[in-house]
Amino acid sequence: MYRFFVKKDQIQEDAVIIIGSDVNHIKNVLRMKKGETILISDGEDREYVCTIDELENEQVRAKIEDVNGVAKELPIKVTLFQALPKGDKMETVIQKMIELGAYEIVPVSTKRCIVKLDNKKAVSKTKRWNSIAESAAKQSKRGIIPKVSMPVTYKEALKMAEAMDMVLIPYENAENMAHTRQVVSQIKMGMTVGIFIGPEGGFAEEEVKQAINTGAYDITLGKRILRTETAGMALMSVLMFETEAVSYTHLTLPTKLEV
Repeated sequence: MYRFFVKKDQIQEDAVIIIGSDVNHIKNVLRMKKGETILISDGEDREYVCTIDELENEQVRAKIEDVNGVAKELPIKVTLFQALPKGDKMETVIQKMIELGAYEIVPVSTKRCIVKLDNKKAVSKTKRWNSIAESAAKQSKRGIIPKVSMPVTYKEALKMAEAMDMVLIPYENAENMAHTRQVVSQIKMGMTVGIFIGPEGGFAEEEVKQAINTGAYDITLGKRILRTETAGMALMSVLMFETEAVSYTHLTLPTKLEV
């Protein structure tokens, strides 16, 4: 079932009005017809099961059949502070992190970043990144469209992270995996979590110290050195598994597998 996002002012008492580029996508790309079922999210806390009622040139009217609370989101809100990588790696990071459940992505300029963006390029890149975020949210049937912010300095990123319940910074010189497991186990439902991922050359030692001094936990992701575009995904996968597993503790598993 296809999913579309709308603003709350597009939602009426018994119908949703779809406008913009989604109209062309529904009519000419998907070639959907009157009576077909779609999912519509308000980008916050509601999901609407709708049937297409009217297909017009400038809008599509969809009749509301059912309303659900958003159940596709992680029980924690994870913000990725990603140091700017080379090439188009940032696009891959955004796409995959949103598929895995990241709540927000903040591009960060760090000491060892090779990529330097002036304001004009930053605006253009951010627009492109948010378009990728929206596509990834639709594909993975997210209940919200995670935001990709304008790039910030490392100092600004640390300031943003101060308001979060827990901040993690993977670092090759961190303690062993037992320490990482202990830190991750402290993350509970409803918490806000920040993840700091360095560029291709990693974080400078003083940057890691600055993060720790503001309350971040330095952790390890194992004995292997991961690429910048892989590290965030690896940690996000762990957080997704750990927190969603808690959400489903009411389910019971069979004691014996049937062959």
